[in-house]
Amino acid sequence: MQGTIASFRGGRHTQYNNQMIVIVDGVDSKDEAQKLVGKTVTWTTSTDKKIKGQVRSAHGNKGAIRVLFETGMPGQSITTKVIIS
Repeated sequence: MQGTIASFRGGRHTQYNNQMIVIVDGVDSKDEAQKLVGKTVTWTTSTDKKIKGQVRSAHGNKGAIRVLFETGMPGQSITTKVIIS
């Protein structure tokens, strides 16, 4: 299953560099996104370095998910693909 990183998770005055909002292909509702909680997400750099994360919760009502990665994510990761397994 594939997804696209949309943005960092953040608020008005904060930004969490290790938490990302991911839009999953083929998931259109909060109920479907809730079924993905606990799955592993992998982002691969252009030099084949892998950063792994875990789906923590659904985000919003349109099927986006919130992912907690093991380290901070670079800004270049926004709009790139991730693998959800």
